[in-house]
Amino acid sequence: MKITWLGHSGFRIEIEQAVLLVDPWLTGNPLFPADSRAEAVAGATHILLTHAHGDHAADAAGLSQELQIPVACIHEVSVWLKGRGASTIGFGKGGTIDCGGAKVTMVNATHSASVDFGGGALLPAGSAAGFMIRGEGRTIYVSGDTDIMADMAWMGELHQPEIGILACGGHYTMDMERAAWAARKYFNFRFVIPCHYKTFPLLAQNADPLRAGLPPGVEVIEPVVLEPISF
Repeated sequence: MKITWLGHSGFRIEIEQAVLLVDPWLTGNPLFPADSRAEAVAGATHILLTHAHGDHAADAAGLSQELQIPVACIHEVSVWLKGRGASTIGFGKGGTIDCGGAKVTMVNATHSASVDFGGGALLPAGSAAGFMIRGEGRTIYVSGDTDIMADMAWMGELHQPEIGILACGGHYTMDMERAAWAARKYFNFRFVIPCHYKTFPLLAQNADPLRAGLPPGVEVIEPVVLEPISF
């Protein structure tokens, strides 16, 4: 299994027979080198979207058409993307889909959800979500944009993820201290990978408070763009 950061909240996850592009915002992403686009998307089999904001979803329709792969996301966003030429798999919270042998379950997140790019008016777009991704004997929790929520209690108990990819840059999501509190209270992670940080000055620039707030034995891996993390 390999997890590769694409900057901001974007990840490439190679698991089972799947290569998942999670929230692959590449065009205009300050942390992503534009000349590495082909490398980032090579062999991709599915796109997973947590919600429709432009810093997560702006490239989804184009990538779907270019790579001939489906976008898996909440139903309302799937309908909107399909109208823009994307192949889609629309599903809902609690639903599980098979992506090349990896099982992807949509779970709750607490965050706003709208199409906020393209120059038009804001469009309602279902609600924000996260994912539990199971494969190769491990479960990865992709939090999506969220704050702490009580749902994390049953999510941690039921799915028992070992790896947490947590949006914790603050301002728009929980910050590093809140993410550490949630991880201590609700989960039993072995590894935590922060995201939705460093991109802009108003977001956290390092994960030191996250690392300081987690118990011994939990490894915080600060990702480097396009450098795979192997498990």
